[in-house]
Amino acid sequence: MSENPVQLLSTDALLASIVSREKRMRAELFDQMQEIAELERRGAGPELGYKDVAYVLQHVIRCDRNAARQMVANAALLSSTITPTGSELAPELPETASAAAEGALSIAHVAEIAKAMKHLPTEVENLVVEFAREHEPKAIGDFGKGLAYGLYQDDPEPGEPQPERLVNQHHKRWRKDGMLEIRALLDKVTGAAYEAALDPLAKPRPDTGEGPDQRDRSEREGEAFAELVNLMVRADQLPEHGGEPVTLTLTMSYDDLAAKTGDALLDNGERIPADQVRQLACNAGVIPLVLGGQSQPMDIGRKTRTFPAGIRRILVARDRGCAFPGCARPPRHCDAHHIHYWANGGDTSVDNAVLLCRHHHTLIHQSEWEVKLVHGIPTFYPPPWLDPERKPRRNQLHTAA
Repeated sequence: MSENPVQLLSTDALLASIVSREKRMRAELFDQMQEIAELERRGAGPELGYKDVAYVLQHVIRCDRNAARQMVANAALLSSTITPTGSELAPELPETASAAAEGALSIAHVAEIAKAMKHLPTEVENLVVEFAREHEPKAIGDFGKGLAYGLYQDDPEPGEPQPERLVNQHHKRWRKDGMLEIRALLDKVTGAAYEAALDPLAKPRPDTGEGPDQRDRSEREGEAFAELVNLMVRADQLPEHGGEPVTLTLTMSYDDLAAKTGDALLDNGERIPADQVRQLACNAGVIPLVLGGQSQPMDIGRKTRTFPAGIRRILVARDRGCAFPGCARPPRHCDAHHIHYWANGGDTSVDNAVLLCRHHHTLIHQSEWEVKLVHGIPTFYPPPWLDPERKPRRNQLHTAA
């Protein structure tokens, strides 16, 4: 049996071939978008007896209605238009069109960029496209929201009615099978606190030799809720999370807090106004945190490999969640990782630590990805097979605003 030529390629060569092939396919798809746009300009749908070009595509390439409509919409975004006087107008998303023509973006990228740009000025399209070049489509929405917040947070909103005040709601009913069914609607602060309390109790059980935890997420969270109810009865026995009792972290500048302006960032990425923060401060312990301040423990050397609560608070304030590029996991889903491994002599300190979710923590340990602190900011360097130049990358989701 002759050996398949693909089997003779090294792993790096295979990955390089896949990347190259995908780029060519994306570039060809861009050309297809131009052809679809031309059909639309010609009014080919009615000409052929169809309602529109999307219906034509359904029959020509045998795709479903939604996919055909998405193709026509993307074609309009990426193609120039001809005015009745014969003038050619640039595409609605020129930066996106240019990157798509190179094969740098998929159709899914284009669709997500289009959604993000509905809430952003055209001047920042290049920032969204540059982000999209290095991240998967689903991350673009979060990046766009961060940009929008940074651009519009100080804009006045004259004439807009005040939103109706949301109140926490709780509904319950006993079912015939003896189970209590519960529904709740919680405001941002209460919701974030609820998640912070539930999360450590809903983790999969460790493998004790009987196999991995087979419960799905809804079952794990249901049992965690039951455990939370029991723990509330014994409030002094609440479990620790991240090295300290369950804690809700809010990040904002001291000047804004004192002036009653601006917003605070919750550790799940939501924002709440300053007056709500001050209300929380009335009945909660407040731990002031200045990055690099002498009042916080920054380094405990090699005394232990476990990061104490003081260092973790600083990491939460600095990294705001998993620091890996494009990851939106909040701090409560993250471990503190020794950049220079503790087993190899690394210290347990802020300058040798970065927050990583469980998935990316494992990835850093088992792959060629590297992380370093550059000017105090976690900076990641991809493997050579992903980027031969190994250009540094940072998580812009946590810093877009």
